[in-house]
Amino acid sequence: MIEPHAPAPPGSPPSWGGPCGPEAPARLPVRPAVGRFLVLAGVFVCAACGLVYELELVALASYLIGDSVTQASVVLSVMVFAMGLGSLAAKRLRGLAAAGFGALEAALALVGGSSAMLLYAVFAWTGGWGGLWADGPRILLVAFSLAIGVLIGAEVPLLMELIQRVRRQDPGGAVADLFAADYVGALVGGLAFPFVLLPFLGQLTGALLTGTVNAVVGAALVLGLFRRDLTRRARWLLLTANAVVLALLATATVLADDFERAARHAVYGQDVRVAVRTGVQEVVLTGDADGRPLDLFLDGRLRVRGSDERSYHEALVRPAMGGPHARVLILGGGDGLAAREVLRHPGVRRVDVLEADPGLARLARHDPGLSTLNEHAYGDARVRVLSGDAFHRLRATPSATYDVVISDLPDPGVTASTKLYSQEFYGLLGRVLAPDGRLAVHAGPVDARPRAFWTVDATLRAAGLPAVAYRVGARDTGPGPGSVPGPRRAAAGPPAPRGWGFLLAARTAPAPRLDPAAPRPHSLTPDSLARGVREAARTRMAGLPPSTLVHSRF
Repeated sequence: MIEPHAPAPPGSPPSWGGPCGPEAPARLPVRPAVGRFLVLAGVFVCAACGLVYELELVALASYLIGDSVTQASVVLSVMVFAMGLGSLAAKRLRGLAAAGFGALEAALALVGGSSAMLLYAVFAWTGGWGGLWADGPRILLVAFSLAIGVLIGAEVPLLMELIQRVRRQDPGGAVADLFAADYVGALVGGLAFPFVLLPFLGQLTGALLTGTVNAVVGAALVLGLFRRDLTRRARWLLLTANAVVLALLATATVLADDFERAARHAVYGQDVRVAVRTGVQEVVLTGDADGRPLDLFLDGRLRVRGSDERSYHEALVRPAMGGPHARVLILGGGDGLAAREVLRHPGVRRVDVLEADPGLARLARHDPGLSTLNEHAYGDARVRVLSGDAFHRLRATPSATYDVVISDLPDPGVTASTKLYSQEFYGLLGRVLAPDGRLAVHAGPVDARPRAFWTVDATLRAAGLPAVAYRVGARDTGPGPGSVPGPRRAAAGPPAPRGWGFLLAARTAPAPRLDPAAPRPHSLTPDSLARGVREAARTRMAGLPPSTLVHSRF
């Protein structure tokens, strides 16, 4: 594609040319200094786009598949490996550096820009059917990581060739200039993703816009600065390829909202009533119409199932309220359902709900279905919503402030919540508890993940809060709150034993009991509570180490 050049003059610096020998300087339409600046600007933009693709894959995979540490490790390790492969493969294209770089950026813009939409589509339409299809999102995640990594890795050798053809310099200086622009671009892309693209455009539109910028800059650099190095046929091919890529990305951007609605219905069913992004997470409410129970999903994970939430929240709250309970702290619980159970007890004077997502609490206050389910708990003057980091809040809370603490948080296996199941965090909770106070912890499904459950028990004991375990639940086909992304996934397999696991802790091991002065629970009885203690004890795993901030055991 590149027209032949005259040999380099004797004594010129070593060339980064193709295998056929040194290349003459490119015939630029601008001065070499301007051309060099434009190449480095292109490096800057391409590096920013590349890091956005990387972060977008990590974020979407964590949201759809769960376990952000694992997904980040998979994406980063596969992508870095693939970048090495791309650098080796690009050696064959150095003799066609301009044309190769143009084709590379068009491909990268299409693959990276569409990756979020395709990954979400596979999750929505195939992720819940079991068998091979159940692994579809994971397979596609690895495939995109490989493809994007190869394309990003191939950029550096080709850009090195182009910058040397603009103005030849020693290889060390060229490498320094190139990598400086690359790293600064990566910084900008890394900051733009969480602070601009994600909150204002969302994952789908943000990725598509990034692909558009990538395609425009790549095409402008090659067709504008190095067009004289390309044959007429090569110019038309690159122009056509980029026009097709931009048309596809623009079409996908226009259809992104319709696509997201269709995918959401494929994931959650046709009765999606509310779907909002609060700035912290995506909140979806289904049902609560035509007799269908209300379900609440946070970032794709079932947190409240209206058909049995009362059993869960009674089991979480009622045993902890069997002692003094004038001052109560609820960790999580932005849906207001734990607060509903607390307010049933006489003598409650203050209920603080420490929720990381104020948007969820606002929805629970104002949504007709959810506020009816929580019996308008947020309308009670005794209830106060606190937001912010739980560690910071608890450090600033005076000692012995609360008689009861209710930890209504996602399972400890959900990476974002593991620090709230650490020995350090329980040490803070022990400090804010009154001397005869009680702490109730939702510790995940004791039947399905006994090791994680009993690790929470070991962590509480290490923090000076011995606990009594109990379980509530029965054989069922659905997941427990906070367990698995996506409602359709749970329906794919056969019925499995499911038990919500709880731990009731205090400075001395408490005896779980119900407050006789409170209204009678709908499902929990003294006999079922005692039976739940015996059933949980049969699953005990001894000798487990506690989980800490620097050494998570989950």
